[in-house]
Amino acid sequence: MIDLHTHSLLSDGELLPSELVRRAQEIGYEAIAITDHADLSNLDWVIPRLIQVCRELNQHWPIRAIPGIELTHNPPDMIPPLCRQARELGAQLVVVHGETIVEPVFPGTNRKAIEARVDILAHPGLITAEEVHGARENGVFLEISARHGHSFGNGHLAQLAKRLNAPLVLNTDTHSPENLMTREKAVRVARGAGLSVDDFERMQENARQIVSRIK
Repeated sequence: MIDLHTHSLLSDGELLPSELVRRAQEIGYEAIAITDHADLSNLDWVIPRLIQVCRELNQHWPIRAIPGIELTHNPPDMIPPLCRQARELGAQLVVVHGETIVEPVFPGTNRKAIEARVDILAHPGLITAEEVHGARENGVFLEISARHGHSFGNGHLAQLAKRLNAPLVLNTDTHSPENLMTREKAVRVARGAGLSVDDFERMQENARQIVSRIK
């Protein structure tokens, strides 16, 4: 299992990064990205700490821990410069908090994230066909979310992405220990979105592709 969207207590998660990674390892994860929420107020505080702890954990445990960031509830025009800043600070994965139908994310966030060529657009809600096409062209992976609420848009996204051949990944958006999931449960989430077991395997291969290009 590869999971590229989780949170520690460096933002609104419940666990220390070390415990989050250890719990993921215990249930069979091969890689996990810690992508704590950020805007201008904490970007330069969170990323160095995640880099430090992931570097240390990778020296001791076989699971791959990846320091990332989730740019969250930022004005759309700020997304491209924040993405550049996050990469300059050393974030190995940049996720943007998409236009989920259960939070007041500003319209235009999905489009700006795609134009900025972020790695993953998380829970993009009622994303348009044009935006899905743009994600495919720009190499942005779209997220099928296992998180309650955000998952309400999974069926819509899955249908569009399959029709337009856009790349998907499945992530937990973990905030607490019980949010982490086994491969078997992740398969059920995929099937609940109208996807097949083969589609799930493709999503895991997409996640593996993202991990493989991280130095």
